[in-house]
Amino acid sequence: MSKPARQSAPATTRNRQPILDVMRRAFPKEGLVLEIASGTGEHAAFFSASFPELVWQPSDASAGALASIEAWRDEGSANLRTPIALDVRDDSWPVTEAQVVVNINMIHISPWEACCGLMRGAGQALGPGGLLLTYGPYRLGGRHTAPSNESFDASLRERDPEWGVRDLDAVVTEAEQHGLALREKVAMPANNFTLLFVKV
Repeated sequence: MSKPARQSAPATTRNRQPILDVMRRAFPKEGLVLEIASGTGEHAAFFSASFPELVWQPSDASAGALASIEAWRDEGSANLRTPIALDVRDDSWPVTEAQVVVNINMIHISPWEACCGLMRGAGQALGPGGLLLTYGPYRLGGRHTAPSNESFDASLRERDPEWGVRDLDAVVTEAEQHGLALREKVAMPANNFTLLFVKV
């Protein structure tokens, strides 16, 4: 029996409404949203249905994720595009222009070079005033914001020494090198943050 293509991540249903609340007040009225590392595709289906006036382009570097995203498309709306293969570490992306770039729960579950690639690619794809939204746990001033995040960080590094909860200052510094300025840091449930960067 073949494994179903549609995958599910429990954290998605827990965090999608708080993230949507930030999106609703920050996103433009029209344009293209490029979602990086769309994972299961559940976020893409939910958010695209919430913003029918925006074109939502999901992407991922994993073939399994791309299949899952496609399987979730019937839960989205007509503005949800077919997912595309995209590795943030590539020098050039298949999407060269977007009004918004979204990246949820990737920076800590990937090597640091993936964060660098995200900032470089977003800086290239976004025009002046364009928005980059990231979501996940961050260290503040080199310190974890909760014991649970410290334990989570340790478990990530056990799985892969190149993974881990990043320091917010390091992420912001990397973003600034590509013309992205931190506009807002929004505290979220479960000791996470949504960061809003604007292309200057």
